[in-house]
Amino acid sequence: MLSIKLKLQPDQDVEKMCTPLLLQDKTNLVEDYVGEYPELQSKLLQILDTWCEPGFNISSITRQYQGLSRYKPDKLNRKMLSKLVFRLLDQFNVDPALCPNVINQRHLRTLNYLFYKRFVEKTMTQENWADHVQSTVGENRWLQEHLIQLLMSYCDLNTAARWAQRCNMPKEMLPHGVADELQKLRIQERVEVAAKADNYEESKKKDYYQLPIPRANIHFLQTWEETLPCWEKVLQPGQVVGIDMEWKPSFGMVGKPRVSLLQLALKDAVFLLDLPRLLEQAETEGQKEKLPHFIQMLYSDAAITKLGYGMSGDLSSLASTCAALKDADKQAQGVVDLLKVDKQLQKSSIDWKKAGRKVDVLSPEQDCEDRGFRQPEKGLSLLVQHVLGKPLDKTEQLSNWEKRPLREEQILYAASDAYCLLEIYEKLCKDPASFGLSSDLTESLVGKPSLKPKPKKQLNKQEIPSPSGQQCRGADKEALRPPAPISPKEFSVVCDNMLQGLGRYLRCLGVDVRMLENEDEHRKAAEIARQEGRVILTSGLPYQTLQSQVAEGRCFSVNCSEKAKEQALHVLKHFNVRVSLTDIFSRCQVCNCDKYLKVSRERMKQLVEGSRQVPGDSGTGCLVRSKEKPSLGGDAAVPACNAECLESTPHGERLEGPEQPGAPVTLAGGTVLQVATIPPGVLDRTELTDFYCCTRCGKVFWEGSHFGRVVSQFQDILVATGDEQNFYDLS
Repeated sequence: MLSIKLKLQPDQDVEKMCTPLLLQDKTNLVEDYVGEYPELQSKLLQILDTWCEPGFNISSITRQYQGLSRYKPDKLNRKMLSKLVFRLLDQFNVDPALCPNVINQRHLRTLNYLFYKRFVEKTMTQENWADHVQSTVGENRWLQEHLIQLLMSYCDLNTAARWAQRCNMPKEMLPHGVADELQKLRIQERVEVAAKADNYEESKKKDYYQLPIPRANIHFLQTWEETLPCWEKVLQPGQVVGIDMEWKPSFGMVGKPRVSLLQLALKDAVFLLDLPRLLEQAETEGQKEKLPHFIQMLYSDAAITKLGYGMSGDLSSLASTCAALKDADKQAQGVVDLLKVDKQLQKSSIDWKKAGRKVDVLSPEQDCEDRGFRQPEKGLSLLVQHVLGKPLDKTEQLSNWEKRPLREEQILYAASDAYCLLEIYEKLCKDPASFGLSSDLTESLVGKPSLKPKPKKQLNKQEIPSPSGQQCRGADKEALRPPAPISPKEFSVVCDNMLQGLGRYLRCLGVDVRMLENEDEHRKAAEIARQEGRVILTSGLPYQTLQSQVAEGRCFSVNCSEKAKEQALHVLKHFNVRVSLTDIFSRCQVCNCDKYLKVSRERMKQLVEGSRQVPGDSGTGCLVRSKEKPSLGGDAAVPACNAECLESTPHGERLEGPEQPGAPVTLAGGTVLQVATIPPGVLDRTELTDFYCCTRCGKVFWEGSHFGRVVSQFQDILVATGDEQNFYDLS
């Protein structure tokens, strides 16, 4: 901290300064340390990436610092380091090429995910799968070798040899069997053409929603001249427009998704705008404001009804694609987000969950044993099925939307995604009662400008809310009928191992939180939830598995692209948890215990200095129940607690001093107090009258500045319970 204030960072060793902080889980201080120096940011990221190198023994770093207080070597495992590197790459806007080891590991995880989607779930077409595999592997030989190994596990030698040929891999890099198969391919020069079954298209028409307009009415626009007739039709007063957007899946890489295709559907036509090409052309011609201007006109015109599904997420991606559109969400009028309608339909329809059905999505060109079934319908596809009778064909959802030219299947998919919104809107407006919708909803649907909610951070399209009754992934996360308010003491959760930051925030606010360790499997969360009656907090793919293993509403999926504080706010609001000032720090941040011993400063000095005195029943070490308001505070690293003193009864705790200098200070129950972690200067502060000791782990807390910071961070959700204002002022 002195280095930061005196700006000494350029003259110091970044690794030596930051490693101890990382081991103590003080990444915020590390970020501040390099925050004003781009060269130090790059150096730090290079160091972290080196630690992620395959074969690097991280213990060679951690063992040097075993004497640190609050030593947490698990914070330097590769998984945690990878997350940290990606967050810092995004935060500092550093070129990802600076961290090849972390990027390669993320690409390898993407490869494994693609193989899972293709050969286990069987929900991805051959074309999309091959396209993503090729773009993920690229010219990277290390990734190509892993690709061949995966192909040998999931497919056969012939398929592995074909990919080796496609990647132009040298023979010496290939396993013996693949090299032999490749030689046969080169000799025979075989070319196979996959033949589709004649009845495939007819089968798709029978199973899926089909566009009711002719193919000639779908227009793919790549030049400004082509878009002018589109805008003339779209910007007509009274027009109803279905809007959707597509972007290339990021698979967890750095940066927000950039919109590749903007779909505008009218009653008799669908326009597909090639945004990257149009923006590039406009910038070349020196008129880069033209396209954003028309998009702003569309969204801000209250006389035009705009239909979308999870529209605030789309607008967020649009803003990251074109900076001139960053305020489009604030100016939007006449917007109807069918995601909100979807939620009302889910609540009103008894058979909603039964509506999801498994649909065969793989083409007949594959063998029978290779054919699979995708998960039950969800999101917009389920809404289309519920209202129009058939689901959307989502097999092109994970396409590479940046690649040109688009395939015919992609064009039809994109057009259907936008046009189906028009048909849903029309049917709901004609007969809302048959869908269990109220009249006030009908009024809001027929063109009345909607109040725009505050946009949430963007999610991948595959993360649209599921119809499980537990909403969290879409733009609107507010429950239509919130549950009865509860206090943090009545709310207990188990956090998946990817949400430890969220768990710490909730524990800080008084919630009973159990957190999985890094090595724990996701299913352990379900076991704990069932045994202890906890709510599961998770995110991403594990949500689909975990929510089916507990009662409805007992699994909540958190937006993993948000910071822990925003995640905590959404969890508390969703479950209507009312936090008061007395709840803040009412639990130990280390072990989750809610019982503390109150020790005076003088007595703590004696304990730290190794006093031999053993307190009697009425001595300073014997703590009696106090009716006064609990003190609040904390040390510099771990927030302190709202402490409730315990009686010196068989149910209370008695403080035992050390029998000889250097011996540990223990409670009657055997808990060793961590008095050695208190810096000497703290004990000399006269304003500190008391210390608070966790009766489970022995962590010692004292008054500090954390309480005021937490109050300011969560002031929007705090509720008053009477006489707390004095303690707020005190902090």
